[in-house]
Amino acid sequence: MRYIETLREGERVNEIFLCKHKQTAVTKNGKPYESLTLQDKTGILDAKIWDPGSQGIDEFDSLDYINVVGDLTSFQGALQLNVKRVRKVQPGEYDPKDYLPVSERDIDEMYEELTGYITKMKNPYLKQLASSFFLEDADFEKRFKFHSAAKSVHHGFVGGLLEHTLGVTKLCDYFADTYPILNRDLLVSAAMFHDIGKLAELSTFPENDYTDAGQLLGHIMIGAEAVGERIRQIPDFPGRLANELKHCILAHHGELEFGSPKKPALVEAVALSFADNLDAKMETMKEAFAKAPEGSMEWLGFNRLFDSNIRKTSI
Repeated sequence: MRYIETLREGERVNEIFLCKHKQTAVTKNGKPYESLTLQDKTGILDAKIWDPGSQGIDEFDSLDYINVVGDLTSFQGALQLNVKRVRKVQPGEYDPKDYLPVSERDIDEMYEELTGYITKMKNPYLKQLASSFFLEDADFEKRFKFHSAAKSVHHGFVGGLLEHTLGVTKLCDYFADTYPILNRDLLVSAAMFHDIGKLAELSTFPENDYTDAGQLLGHIMIGAEAVGERIRQIPDFPGRLANELKHCILAHHGELEFGSPKKPALVEAVALSFADNLDAKMETMKEAFAKAPEGSMEWLGFNRLFDSNIRKTSI
């Protein structure tokens, strides 16, 4: 199998891809064509079927796996595949792992590292709450390991939610070491829970798109509700502690304009918002650098998360 990142202009392609998106459009001359977004674990590829009714073009839909034959051209500086033939393939002809972006890190090792923070918790209520999700709920564990942390901005890959959560938790643990004013158990618990709402905000791969609940409520509200529901199942869970934990989740984007229903009012909420922002931005830089040619010192263009043109440093 040849991955998208290895394809070059002028080549003939005969490979299986995931059709991430399919849309019918019309040329300036009024002729219908189909615009496709093809995907494998290394990236996406724009493709066009200029003659959809021609022989050799099978019926298929978005999120189908298809065998595509076509020629690679260049359009506005990016590769584009001129599709000649399409065949919808059957399960067994492909390995889904080849078509979904996956964390570079070992998922089971990351999960073990994350759950290790639970064993260190001293507060019995927070420890029981975290255990009920991460150690005792097999369905939650399975979904949490597989899910992404975003549709496209950062950690948008299998294991991305876990990798991001671990990164934020490690930063919060460091903050607790550095600033004794912080309640470590509250902060670490909030870090572990801050993005669990994304399990319902985003659909699973290969779709990885916003759900109806995600559009209407968002992961912050969904996550706070999920934690609150589980808290109500723990006898005598302190009401004040419950409100503090949910506040940290509700305020973890830091600003109202960034989607937080509340601005941070607790020091732990402040620390969590900085940890979340830092991990997201470091990963965004990493992903941007990965797309640049090796050894390149060229500017990479405007990045909306940083509101700036960005490039690698000279060393």
